[in-house]
Amino acid sequence: MVFEAGEFKERLHKTKAEMQKREIDILITTNPANMNYLSGYDGYSFYVIQGVVVLMDEPEPLWIGRKMDVPGAEFSTWLSIENIFGYGDDFVQSNTKHPMHFFADVLSEKGVTNKTIGLEWCQDSLSVTSFMEFQKKLPNCQFKDASFLVNQVRMIKSDMEIYYMKLAGEITANAMKMAIDSINEGVKESDVAARIYQTLIKGTELQAGDYPAIIPLMSSGNKISAPHLSWTNSSYKKDDIVTLELSGCVHRYHAPLARTVYIGTPPQKYIDIVNIVLEGLQEMLQVIKAGVTCDEVARSWNKILAKSTITKESRVGYPIGIGYPPDWGEQTISIRPGDRTNLQKNMTLHILPALFQADTGFVVSESIRVTEDGSELLTHLPQNLVHK
Repeated sequence: MVFEAGEFKERLHKTKAEMQKREIDILITTNPANMNYLSGYDGYSFYVIQGVVVLMDEPEPLWIGRKMDVPGAEFSTWLSIENIFGYGDDFVQSNTKHPMHFFADVLSEKGVTNKTIGLEWCQDSLSVTSFMEFQKKLPNCQFKDASFLVNQVRMIKSDMEIYYMKLAGEITANAMKMAIDSINEGVKESDVAARIYQTLIKGTELQAGDYPAIIPLMSSGNKISAPHLSWTNSSYKKDDIVTLELSGCVHRYHAPLARTVYIGTPPQKYIDIVNIVLEGLQEMLQVIKAGVTCDEVARSWNKILAKSTITKESRVGYPIGIGYPPDWGEQTISIRPGDRTNLQKNMTLHILPALFQADTGFVVSESIRVTEDGSELLTHLPQNLVHK
């Protein structure tokens, strides 16, 4: 296993403490990142219904999924075989059976008839149909929204989690260097993307890379204002601005990074914008430490931005860690005005003061660990604009 059983037990203890606060007897997480966090399960099977069930009085969670994925659960989790349950293929995409019927039957065998069950209503992994079918089978149970309960527990990382994120950060830096070195006038975007993927998966001499939760984001030319597009069949041209955002991944832990390349000689007006953004990034990194609020970090960025005519409405940071498609973010706090959450030691964040505007596209970011008196970078690569 990637972690010792003791670490999983500590995660389970923290999750149960949060369940008690919310008066939840049973928690069912269907989010693949949360399933991984509580059980260690790491299979590409989240296109079918599966989940990890936490019962307050049970020393281990239950893993419930498709029967053909039971061997994967036995291989990758810390759970005893008797706590791993698989439903047959006649439940898959059936008009007469539903996997949540199987979930309900497992819980009924455990004596669950009138408990309060927490479900992740806001997660893509739980459909309205799944909830309705589950509720039909357990009519005497009460249901509560527990959408981000485990996500919030995940925010404080252990030393081993941070170690894996640093390994991911090494792979990230290598892939970003490869991308920057590869980008030139006349080079196809798809060729650069292929080199990025090769570097991400190959990893380092000691650590192979996993597939990242998000594709390499590679906007350029007249697409520079669109942050979530990627490679095309086109080739780079002179005076193209190329923005890159990508991440290495180790045991599902990410350390994303963003950088920008200018093919040619950038005008002074653009350089001035770049310098403002870089100053804003440094200001945020100076402010970040345990006890500071997300709002305070965002205001430090806005203070620098106010020196210019640049505007930015989107957030400038979010928490990272375990990730499966489509997201490496933890879906909890945001570095933006109004978020009064206090940062804590060993939170890990992607600080991203990116501009996606028609003539001024520029991205730069850092993945960091919050410390008692500051922050620690998880990747190491120059932040400056690259001229080609």
